[in-house]
Amino acid sequence: MIRSVKCVAWDLDDTVWRGVAIESDQLPEPREEVLRLLAELERRGIPNSIASRTDPGLAAVLRDHPLLGDRFVAPQIGWEPRSTALRHIAGQLNIGIESLAFVDDDPFARAEVRHLLPDVAVLSTGELEAALSDPAAAAGELTDEARRRPQLYREEERRRAVERGFAGSQQDFFEWCEMRLEVGPAGPADYARLVELGERTHRLNSAGQRCRPEDVALWLSDPRWLVCRARLVDRFGDYGVVGMSVVDREAAGTGDWLVALLAISCRVEGRGMAPAILRWVMDEARRSGMRRVLTLYRSNGKNVPLGVLLKQLGFRRVSAPSEQTSAGPAVLGLDLSGELPTYPGWLRLSTRETG
Repeated sequence: MIRSVKCVAWDLDDTVWRGVAIESDQLPEPREEVLRLLAELERRGIPNSIASRTDPGLAAVLRDHPLLGDRFVAPQIGWEPRSTALRHIAGQLNIGIESLAFVDDDPFARAEVRHLLPDVAVLSTGELEAALSDPAAAAGELTDEARRRPQLYREEERRRAVERGFAGSQQDFFEWCEMRLEVGPAGPADYARLVELGERTHRLNSAGQRCRPEDVALWLSDPRWLVCRARLVDRFGDYGVVGMSVVDREAAGTGDWLVALLAISCRVEGRGMAPAILRWVMDEARRSGMRRVLTLYRSNGKNVPLGVLLKQLGFRRVSAPSEQTSAGPAVLGLDLSGELPTYPGWLRLSTRETG
């Protein structure tokens, strides 16, 4: 369960600390076991947030707390239902509600959230501690992106705060951010991060399903496959490797390349990663004498925006799922003889020549 969680949201009163904050003259001291759990989650690359029904003014006090002030991303403190707060957290972090866990030591509050949000993992402090102690939930070796994920979310909060006060369009803001995208072939050193993208990416995943570590190992070792990875940096920080595409150079026959998988981190949704990666693939295919680039697209109910984007880029249906199996992928194709989609204008592109 913990391995699939992307953020843990905490209640405050009688959970993070004992007692009710607004009934005290000062903020109660956080529980030692909670501080250990907060630190362990961050060590595993899982950010912490807050979903707590209490005085909204507590948010400002909490920001200045020496032990808790920098622990939480997208905190929701107020009188709204916890279920609403959790939806806000998922929306701000751009993750699915099923990727959240909620911790509260009040059985009534846990029951309420379970009823309203059955996809959220709901736990007491003790249950979270037990889950983290389970050997099956061990974090294993973390990628650089996973290790820095809480910090990456904090950087994203700063981006959004600046964007809200920015005088100009979103494209103007993106250009001001000085986004630099490095696109090129992946290599063995990228293996762990590509596995992570394949396992954790659901919404921006053209295959509509997770890929297995053994799949990634095959793609990187067999010359039949061309694996591209994309790394993004801007003036706020380094996003890390945020996207991948996997191209089968033989499956579609002479003259066609087939994009078997396009997977992009939800942290960079809307920043032009999909068009940029696909344009790189198109350029490589054209240089290799291909006439078309084909893309497999399987809808999983969450990745529909990616299917819409493929059509906006000029991909048109070659075969439908009903021609294979009812659950099979559709095949979309783009002719390389015409004008290709442009790279997003705000991206400063550099090419990685080899993996």
